[in-house]
Amino acid sequence: MSYDRYLAICNPLHYTVRMSGRSCLQLAGGSWIGGLLACGITIVPISQLTFCGPNGIDHFFCDFIPLVKLSCNDPLLMDTLAFTVSLIVLLVPFMLTLVSYICILRTILRIRSSTGRQKAFSTCSSHLIVVSIYYGALMIVYMFPTTDLLSHFKKVLSVSYTVLTPLVNPLIYALRNREVQEALCKACRELRT
Repeated sequence: MSYDRYLAICNPLHYTVRMSGRSCLQLAGGSWIGGLLACGITIVPISQLTFCGPNGIDHFFCDFIPLVKLSCNDPLLMDTLAFTVSLIVLLVPFMLTLVSYICILRTILRIRSSTGRQKAFSTCSSHLIVVSIYYGALMIVYMFPTTDLLSHFKKVLSVSYTVLTPLVNPLIYALRNREVQEALCKACRELRT
């Protein structure tokens, strides 16, 4: 999405060529392959863990770090693996997104008219908010060491990136659509009568 916004704002004349169906398929395929590799890298070591003692996970879902805490194995190797995978899986896309938004911001600030700047910024501001919430929560959950103080906070943050972000994302983009806005206004007027 950030690459799409980058092309639309920074290189609008090249947009249709660079965002072809093939490009979109490659971006989606790369995301899927990266996600599958990240899952595969963590699933194999988790399947080798031995468990003894309580089997109740102190979390909202069966997540990597709470599962490692239940095991009898030394958590140092798994914590290092979790940090390393998080570093690659989180920071690389985050940095690419950050660089694209820095380029977008530079381009927006060069626009002479205030209405042009406002329109350009409004096209990417909602995405920037969702991305900030998503990556911020993920980085805190997976890259900061878990302490007693942070464990409850991390549970709440995990809800934000597993439930809130996917729930809000379609709403934000749908509410920007004029037809959806008109249908929503019509529905509200009908409810009042």
